[in-house]
Amino acid sequence: MSLKLYLLRHGETIYSRTGGYCGDLDPELTDNGQKMAAAFGKAYQAIAWNAVFVSPMKRTIATAKPLCEASGMEMQFRDGLRELRYGKWEGLANEFVKENYSEDYLRWLTEPAWNPPTGGETAVQLASRASLVVAEIQEKYPSGNVLVVSHKATIRVILCGLLGIDLGRYRDRIDVPAASLSIVQFGALGPMLKVLGDRSFMDADLRSLAGT
Repeated sequence: MSLKLYLLRHGETIYSRTGGYCGDLDPELTDNGQKMAAAFGKAYQAIAWNAVFVSPMKRTIATAKPLCEASGMEMQFRDGLRELRYGKWEGLANEFVKENYSEDYLRWLTEPAWNPPTGGETAVQLASRASLVVAEIQEKYPSGNVLVVSHKATIRVILCGLLGIDLGRYRDRIDVPAASLSIVQFGALGPMLKVLGDRSFMDADLRSLAGT
Protein backbone atom coordinates (compact mmCIF):
# COMPACT_ATOMS: atom_id res chain seq x y z
CA MET A 1 0.00 0.00 0.00
CA SER A 2 1.36 3.41 -0.96
CA LEU A 3 0.92 6.74 0.78
CA LYS A 4 -2.46 8.41 0.34
CA LEU A 5 -2.40 12.09 1.30
CA TYR A 6 -5.69 13.72 2.26
CA LEU A 7 -5.62 17.53 2.05
CA LEU A 8 -8.50 19.17 3.94
CA ARG A 9 -9.13 22.89 3.87
CA HIS A 10 -10.53 24.36 7.09
CA GLY A 11 -14.23 25.05 7.45
CA GLU A 12 -15.97 28.36 6.91
CA THR A 13 -14.77 31.49 8.71
CA ILE A 14 -16.08 35.05 8.43
CA TYR A 15 -13.25 35.78 5.99
CA SER A 16 -13.89 32.78 3.76
CA ARG A 17 -17.54 33.86 3.68
CA THR A 18 -16.85 37.50 2.81
CA GLY A 19 -13.69 37.08 0.72
CA GLY A 20 -11.41 39.13 2.96
CA TYR A 21 -7.71 38.30 3.02
CA CYS A 22 -6.85 36.06 5.95
CA GLY A 23 -3.42 34.53 6.45
CA ASP A 24 -1.90 35.39 9.82
CA LEU A 25 -5.27 36.43 11.23
CA ASP A 26 -6.70 33.74 13.48
CA PRO A 27 -10.51 33.71 13.32
CA GLU A 28 -12.72 30.99 14.74
CA LEU A 29 -14.91 28.82 12.54
CA THR A 30 -18.45 30.06 12.00
CA ASP A 31 -21.35 27.88 13.10
CA ASN A 32 -21.50 26.53 9.55
CA GLY A 33 -17.76 25.93 9.66
CA GLN A 34 -18.22 23.84 12.80
CA LYS A 35 -20.92 21.82 11.06
CA MET A 36 -18.59 21.24 8.10
CA ALA A 37 -15.88 19.96 10.42
CA ALA A 38 -18.33 17.68 12.19
CA ALA A 39 -19.55 16.28 8.88
CA PHE A 40 -16.02 15.47 7.80
CA GLY A 41 -15.20 13.84 11.11
CA LYS A 42 -18.28 11.64 10.95
CA ALA A 43 -17.65 10.62 7.33
CA TYR A 44 -13.93 9.82 7.70
CA GLN A 45 -13.48 8.69 11.31
CA ALA A 46 -13.43 5.00 10.38
CA ILE A 47 -10.42 5.30 8.07
CA ALA A 48 -7.20 3.78 9.43
CA TRP A 49 -5.22 7.00 9.84
CA ASN A 50 -1.45 6.91 10.29
CA ALA A 51 -1.13 10.59 11.19
CA VAL A 52 -2.88 13.95 11.20
CA PHE A 53 -0.81 17.07 10.42
CA VAL A 54 -2.42 20.43 11.19
CA SER A 55 -1.63 24.11 10.70
CA PRO A 56 -1.46 25.64 14.21
CA MET A 57 -4.35 28.06 13.73
CA LYS A 58 -7.75 28.11 15.45
CA ARG A 59 -9.67 27.44 12.23
CA THR A 60 -7.61 24.40 11.23
CA ILE A 61 -7.44 22.95 14.76
CA ALA A 62 -11.22 23.24 15.07
CA THR A 63 -11.66 21.57 11.68
CA ALA A 64 -9.45 18.62 12.64
CA LYS A 65 -10.90 18.26 16.14
CA PRO A 66 -14.07 16.19 15.42
CA LEU A 67 -12.15 13.58 13.44
CA CYS A 68 -9.30 13.41 15.96
CA GLU A 69 -11.70 13.05 18.88
CA ALA A 70 -13.64 10.30 17.11
CA SER A 71 -10.58 8.40 15.88
CA GLY A 72 -8.22 8.98 18.80
CA MET A 73 -5.58 10.57 16.58
CA GLU A 74 -3.28 13.29 17.92
CA MET A 75 -2.67 16.43 15.90
CA GLN A 76 0.89 17.09 14.78
CA PHE A 77 1.28 20.85 14.32
CA ARG A 78 3.53 22.28 11.60
CA ASP A 79 4.12 25.98 10.90
CA GLY A 80 4.90 25.03 7.31
CA LEU A 81 1.18 24.38 6.81
CA ARG A 82 0.11 27.92 7.76
CA GLU A 83 -1.68 30.08 5.21
CA LEU A 84 0.03 32.52 2.85
CA ARG A 85 0.96 35.65 4.79
CA TYR A 86 -0.90 38.61 3.29
CA GLY A 87 1.03 41.38 5.04
CA LYS A 88 -0.76 44.73 4.90
CA TRP A 89 -3.71 43.12 3.15
CA GLU A 90 -4.70 41.06 6.20
CA GLY A 91 -8.37 41.52 7.01
CA LEU A 92 -9.04 43.75 3.99
CA ALA A 93 -11.63 43.25 1.27
CA ASN A 94 -10.45 42.62 -2.28
CA GLU A 95 -11.91 45.86 -3.63
CA PHE A 96 -10.07 47.92 -1.00
CA VAL A 97 -6.78 46.21 -1.86
CA LYS A 98 -7.31 46.82 -5.59
CA GLU A 99 -7.87 50.53 -4.97
CA ASN A 100 -5.21 51.19 -2.32
CA TYR A 101 -2.42 48.76 -3.27
CA SER A 102 -3.05 48.72 -7.01
CA GLU A 103 0.54 48.26 -8.23
CA ASP A 104 1.35 45.44 -5.81
CA TYR A 105 -2.05 43.89 -6.47
CA LEU A 106 -1.55 43.82 -10.23
CA ARG A 107 1.93 42.34 -9.88
CA TRP A 108 0.60 39.69 -7.49
CA LEU A 109 -2.35 38.94 -9.77
CA THR A 110 -0.07 38.54 -12.79
CA GLU A 111 2.70 36.48 -11.15
CA PRO A 112 1.95 35.46 -7.56
CA ALA A 113 4.82 32.98 -7.46
CA TRP A 114 7.39 35.77 -7.17
CA ASN A 115 5.32 38.86 -6.25
CA PRO A 116 3.92 39.01 -2.69
CA PRO A 117 0.97 40.89 -1.25
CA THR A 118 2.30 44.15 0.20
CA GLY A 119 4.60 43.14 3.06
CA GLY A 120 3.52 39.53 2.69
CA GLU A 121 4.79 36.24 1.33
CA THR A 122 5.32 34.90 -2.19
CA ALA A 123 3.98 31.55 -3.35
CA VAL A 124 7.59 30.42 -3.76
CA GLN A 125 8.23 31.09 -0.07
CA LEU A 126 5.04 29.27 0.86
CA ALA A 127 5.99 26.32 -1.34
CA SER A 128 9.41 26.11 0.30
CA ARG A 129 8.01 25.68 3.81
CA ALA A 130 5.01 23.53 2.87
CA SER A 131 7.09 21.15 0.76
CA LEU A 132 9.25 20.38 3.80
CA VAL A 133 6.17 19.08 5.60
CA VAL A 134 5.17 16.94 2.62
CA ALA A 135 8.71 15.55 2.45
CA GLU A 136 8.58 14.74 6.17
CA ILE A 137 5.30 12.90 5.69
CA GLN A 138 6.67 10.90 2.77
CA GLU A 139 9.72 9.90 4.80
CA LYS A 140 7.85 8.97 7.99
CA TYR A 141 4.79 7.42 6.38
CA PRO A 142 5.70 5.79 3.04
CA SER A 143 2.35 3.96 3.08
CA GLY A 144 -1.10 4.39 4.56
CA ASN A 145 -3.43 7.34 5.09
CA VAL A 146 -2.24 10.76 6.28
CA LEU A 147 -4.49 13.77 6.78
CA VAL A 148 -3.26 17.35 6.35
CA VAL A 149 -5.56 20.13 7.57
CA SER A 150 -4.48 23.44 6.10
CA HIS A 151 -5.58 26.49 4.12
CA LYS A 152 -6.71 27.52 0.66
CA ALA A 153 -3.49 28.91 -0.83
CA THR A 154 -1.34 26.38 1.00
CA ILE A 155 -3.24 23.39 -0.37
CA ARG A 156 -3.27 24.88 -3.87
CA VAL A 157 0.49 25.41 -3.73
CA ILE A 158 1.12 21.90 -2.39
CA LEU A 159 -0.95 20.45 -5.23
CA CYS A 160 0.92 22.51 -7.82
CA GLY A 161 4.23 21.19 -6.50
CA LEU A 162 3.07 17.57 -6.49
CA LEU A 163 1.37 17.68 -9.89
CA GLY A 164 3.91 19.77 -11.80
CA ILE A 165 1.62 22.78 -12.30
CA ASP A 166 3.25 26.19 -12.78
CA LEU A 167 3.30 27.74 -9.31
CA GLY A 168 2.41 31.13 -10.75
CA ARG A 169 -0.95 29.69 -11.79
CA TYR A 170 -2.00 28.24 -8.45
CA ARG A 171 -4.89 30.71 -8.19
CA ASP A 172 -6.06 30.05 -11.76
CA ARG A 173 -5.91 26.25 -12.01
CA ILE A 174 -7.03 24.80 -8.66
CA ASP A 175 -10.12 25.52 -6.56
CA VAL A 176 -10.53 24.27 -2.99
CA PRO A 177 -13.74 25.57 -1.34
CA ALA A 178 -14.12 25.78 2.42
CA ALA A 179 -13.83 22.35 4.11
CA SER A 180 -13.22 20.59 0.79
CA LEU A 181 -11.07 17.48 0.54
CA SER A 182 -8.45 16.68 -2.08
CA ILE A 183 -6.63 13.35 -2.22
CA VAL A 184 -3.26 12.48 -3.77
CA GLN A 185 -2.08 8.88 -4.12
CA PHE A 186 1.66 8.29 -4.34
CA GLY A 187 2.57 5.47 -6.72
CA ALA A 188 5.44 4.11 -8.77
CA LEU A 189 5.05 6.93 -11.30
CA GLY A 190 4.70 9.67 -8.69
CA PRO A 191 1.72 11.59 -7.25
CA MET A 192 -1.70 11.02 -8.81
CA LEU A 193 -4.58 13.37 -8.04
CA LYS A 194 -7.55 11.17 -7.15
CA VAL A 195 -9.99 13.73 -5.69
CA LEU A 196 -10.14 17.54 -5.89
CA GLY A 197 -12.25 19.87 -3.78
CA ASP A 198 -14.79 17.24 -2.71
CA ARG A 199 -17.55 18.20 -0.26
CA SER A 200 -19.95 15.30 -0.84
CA PHE A 201 -19.71 14.39 2.85
CA MET A 202 -21.74 17.51 3.74
CA ASP A 203 -25.47 18.00 3.42
CA ALA A 204 -26.81 20.06 0.54
CA ASP A 205 -27.26 23.24 2.59
CA LEU A 206 -23.58 23.27 3.62
CA ARG A 207 -22.42 22.42 0.10
CA SER A 208 -24.33 25.46 -1.19
CA LEU A 209 -21.96 27.67 0.87
CA ALA A 210 -19.10 27.71 -1.61
CA GLY A 211 -16.66 29.75 0.47
CA THR A 212 -13.69 31.53 -1.05
